[in-house]
Amino acid sequence: MNKTLVFITTGLLSVNNLFAAEAGMPQLDPTYWISQVFWLAIIFSSIYFLVAKMFIPKIKGNLDTRENKIRKDIEEANLLKEEADKKLKIYNASIIEAKANAKKIISDSRKKLNEDLSIKKKQIESEIQKEIENAEKEIQRFKINSTPKMISISEEIVSNVIKDIFGEDLNKSSIKATVTEINKGYKN
Repeated sequence: MNKTLVFITTGLLSVNNLFAAEAGMPQLDPTYWISQVFWLAIIFSSIYFLVAKMFIPKIKGNLDTRENKIRKDIEEANLLKEEADKKLKIYNASIIEAKANAKKIISDSRKKLNEDLSIKKKQIESEIQKEIENAEKEIQRFKINSTPKMISISEEIVSNVIKDIFGEDLNKSSIKATVTEINKGYKN
């Protein structure tokens, strides 16, 4: 094709009449119209065949290749999007499952903790009850053991107070009877 183009341009340059106009514009001279139309048809047809047979198939091939690549990329992107959606669903499902498991674990832990606290509370309450009973027994023993001492101390104090106030000693048996009578009133 390139050889034909070189041959045609060489032939055109070798012809002297084509480029020489006798007067004015040669394209307006009717004697050259036939040759102008002839060369116009040859040049435009050769340009047409060059464009139609060489350039357009290459451009069309490039466009088809680009279109196929774009179509493949879109299909691949759609497949990857579907995969991502599936993985997102699996991820969301695993999060929901993990939350449910965490709630169950927390609930079980609370139940166990409440049971443990209840058992500890009962143990502590029973220990406190034992301590209270022991303290009450000790208080009772202390009361029982301290009553004679208290009566003896009270008798001595009353005797000393009467002696200091009145200046004479009273009968120890009457002081003892009065202190014992007063002590009986406190026991009830």
